[in-house]
Amino acid sequence: MQHEKQRKNVRKHIVLVLCCSMAIVLAGCASGLADTPSPTPTTALMAFAPLHLDLPAKAWDAPITGKVPDEQPLHVGITLKLNQQVLDQMSSQGIAQPGESVNANDIAQKLGISEADYQRLKQFFGVNGGTLQLSQTRTSMTLDMQAGKLAQLLQTSFVVHTLDTRTFYTPDPQHQPQLPAALAANILAVTGLDNYSLPPTHQVQLSPQQAQQSATNKQEMQAGANCTPPPDAWNWQQVADAYGYDQLWQKGWHGENMTINIVSFEATNLNDLRTYLTCAGFKGALDFVNVNGQAPKPTKGDGETTLDVEMIAGLAPAAHIKVYQVAWDQTTVDDFWSKMNDTLQRIADDNAAHSSNGSAVSISWGGSEEYITGEVAKAMSQRFELLTTAEHMTTYAASGDCGAYSDHVMGSLSTLYPSSDAWVASVGGTNLIPTQRGIKETGWTGAPSPQCQNHWGSGGGLSTLFKKPDWQQAPGVKNQYSNGYRQVPDVAAIAANVPMFVNGKWTVVVGTSAATPIWAAGMALVNQGLLATKGFFVYGPDTFYSAQTHAGNLKPFNDAVEGNNMYYNASPGWDYVTGLGSPSLPSFYQVVASTMAI
Repeated sequence: MQHEKQRKNVRKHIVLVLCCSMAIVLAGCASGLADTPSPTPTTALMAFAPLHLDLPAKAWDAPITGKVPDEQPLHVGITLKLNQQVLDQMSSQGIAQPGESVNANDIAQKLGISEADYQRLKQFFGVNGGTLQLSQTRTSMTLDMQAGKLAQLLQTSFVVHTLDTRTFYTPDPQHQPQLPAALAANILAVTGLDNYSLPPTHQVQLSPQQAQQSATNKQEMQAGANCTPPPDAWNWQQVADAYGYDQLWQKGWHGENMTINIVSFEATNLNDLRTYLTCAGFKGALDFVNVNGQAPKPTKGDGETTLDVEMIAGLAPAAHIKVYQVAWDQTTVDDFWSKMNDTLQRIADDNAAHSSNGSAVSISWGGSEEYITGEVAKAMSQRFELLTTAEHMTTYAASGDCGAYSDHVMGSLSTLYPSSDAWVASVGGTNLIPTQRGIKETGWTGAPSPQCQNHWGSGGGLSTLFKKPDWQQAPGVKNQYSNGYRQVPDVAAIAANVPMFVNGKWTVVVGTSAATPIWAAGMALVNQGLLATKGFFVYGPDTFYSAQTHAGNLKPFNDAVEGNNMYYNASPGWDYVTGLGSPSLPSFYQVVASTMAI
């Protein structure tokens, strides 16, 4: 349960401080504006200030081996500073009632940029070919412009560096970007002026050697007749039984009127989804939103989004699933994290009118903190904070599949972002093992290999970007490795021997990409029940720790005490492999319903 004092402490302890000097909107204005700005009359008399991009020294110092072509289009994200005091006041301490609804205009008027400041930004970026897009909540903007024209405007140039085996671009280290000082004062972070941050990787590993053909002919497949996954896999009904989801189904809670938003950067085969949804008896809604106006192109390795949708559809079979998909070109200088920011902002804009519905976001993508710049972390963290405190949503993110080494280098301890963000619920992985006495659950321990192909086990460890929030308190949290920084994961669920229907056949997969939507689906059932019986719902990552604190004789989590992630061991209480544990959903619901009422 988020307490206002605790929320302030979280913000205070985030290493990348979110400043709070944005001017409040003075009058209602149109939202979601896209403009080709008018040219700035003159900049000769303006006072300029350097725009300090938060990149590591090794990025700036890497040898320069080329120049970004002047005609190269750049997609730049501009994250605006918010009035933190107002944002604090919008928080409802982790519990929200249906009547506590806000909309995009409410957020814009309370938190967004003023029309006068927006017009000044438009004037400055008013060069030919530039397009400025203001979010509906007026808390961020995007700018699309050719590299040469943007470089001229910012009094710099864009150069290409080579470091180890990779190339990336930045502004010229000898000529830092310049902005009028009055405009720079309103800006928290700028992404897209570099692409140093490595794009994230899939957190799911297909296991084709364990696949079986699902149908004997095309007609049978289209009819969804074969609904029998491989016998050694845990299908949706078995997972529902193991975690008690089916007990909430018996109460009539299947996810009706609940929305789960999925962040996607790859194509999805609709025929695959139709088969799985038919097998699972899905009666909800499935929508696709093209964030940048076009759908991703299919590739051979697609499967991440398919798994996300299938896990939710099987466990919350009446939920509304919205897939926010982004076309992203890995072969160009296209900056992935700017696209991720666009996606989160679009979800925030769309959800603003439905903030009383207990919606959630599920993210199965992530990148090692070692390769995430401060600009990316600041920009995205503000999005997550806005989703949590202003719109009462919970964001779930996979903790990774390379054990304690999210950078894929054995021996190099690192955690996965955005899973490590203090406004995100980090989800690790477990392994369910049938025994004569029932089911045994252990931390997901992967297989050692020279390189991690997303099968070293449940991601977990200590963040280097974020301080440990005050709400992260539970038996086991304080341990021999604790150093005052954020500890992940928060919770876990099955991440091994999970069946998915992809490429026209049943395939067994591993990965915290399965565990993440499982938790999102479970909390949708819990919040549906809370709204129906108590008139409120819960949100935010601290909800799990509050449930553990108030559990009494109940056990809201299944505590896995065996297994490891190549460095940390699972143990009683919270640990770096499974967090607080996997869902024991009926007990979790009972704890929340009886102890967290307003």
